[in-house]
Amino acid sequence: MSTDRIYYTEPYAIAFDATVIGVEPVPADHAGRTGLLLDRTAFYPTSGGQPFDVGQLGDARVVDVIDRDDGSILHVVGEPDSTLAAWRPGSSIRGTIDWTRRFDHMQQHTGQHVLSAAFDRLLQVRTVSFHLGSTSSTIDLHREVTASEIARAESEANRVVWEDRPVSIRFADADEAARLRLRKEPTRGGVLRLIEIDDFDVSACGGTHVARTGAIGIVAVLSSERFRGGTRVEFVCGGRALTSLRALREAVAAGCKLLSATGDELPVAIDRLQQDARETRKQTKDLQLRLADYESAALADRAEPIGAVNAVLAALDGYDANGLKALAQSIAARPGHVAVLISTTMPSPIVVARSADLRVDSGAMLRHLTATFGGKGGGRPELAQGGGLQGDAAAILDEAGRYDRSG
Repeated sequence: MSTDRIYYTEPYAIAFDATVIGVEPVPADHAGRTGLLLDRTAFYPTSGGQPFDVGQLGDARVVDVIDRDDGSILHVVGEPDSTLAAWRPGSSIRGTIDWTRRFDHMQQHTGQHVLSAAFDRLLQVRTVSFHLGSTSSTIDLHREVTASEIARAESEANRVVWEDRPVSIRFADADEAARLRLRKEPTRGGVLRLIEIDDFDVSACGGTHVARTGAIGIVAVLSSERFRGGTRVEFVCGGRALTSLRALREAVAAGCKLLSATGDELPVAIDRLQQDARETRKQTKDLQLRLADYESAALADRAEPIGAVNAVLAALDGYDANGLKALAQSIAARPGHVAVLISTTMPSPIVVARSADLRVDSGAMLRHLTATFGGKGGGRPELAQGGGLQGDAAAILDEAGRYDRSG
């Protein structure tokens, strides 16, 4: 038995009365919960890129709404309460929609229609898919678009929003729908539910929408990226746009405070900070290279004889991966030496190097250490690098020494 869908004609309906048709099992991911079938519902099920509604059925929480192939809608409710046992077929029940969530979805979905129509009318760019997420939404366009094209479509969408045009719901058969020049070809036949934005867009859609475009508030594009030969556009509408603005305002204010800059000066201040960081890294690298000769000589002088190998096993403070590499290579330039150097920071970067006259496989030793202490890395027999090792530095170096003796 199909369910009468109140939201099709009354998207602003918050509460409704219904009759229980059945109590059924729920999908495995909702184990321990209960599924209710009703003769009619205002709860929207996940469909067409729009998430489901939540709310209450009696005293029980509705945590999922599922559109089934037979036309019925299954309401998944939370842990059963004392009244659930009385919900037998034929009993009455009161449903209440979480209006905050519903209205948010209505703003985003209607905003998507307006934005997609703007791309289509201005640029002949077709929307191939839509996803309404928890914090933002996306549309995927069939071709790549430029930043200026996105700005044009965004401006056009907001013009239509601010003109507060009526948004109407109508039903049409296939012949009538064909005469209406729908923005997107319907994916099914029969009677279609159409959403019409006055003198701007007509689309077949089963979702919930605001009654006038002004209720969308604003359509704001957050970002765009190449995606499967086209462009994915991320956007927010209404209340979500306000939330995004607040987050941006707080981030900019924090950045301005940290950099002692105004909002207009922030990009220049960040660029200057990045330049200073690059220069500092370059100077650090140069200093580490200069120190490597001195430090490597001191380390090599304290090498531990392990068989025919002079092993330098050391944990060093203040060296990054590049500094460790320079030291290890300098030590390995001496005949008969193996260097295993790690940083004292956690998780530790590590470098293994050996002299050209030895048969020790640095890559194999590193693989053994990462297998024992985690992390990853690789390299050649003469030099290997890795990172992410977890454990006491002394234990890691001790293991390296034992591997050396076994090899």
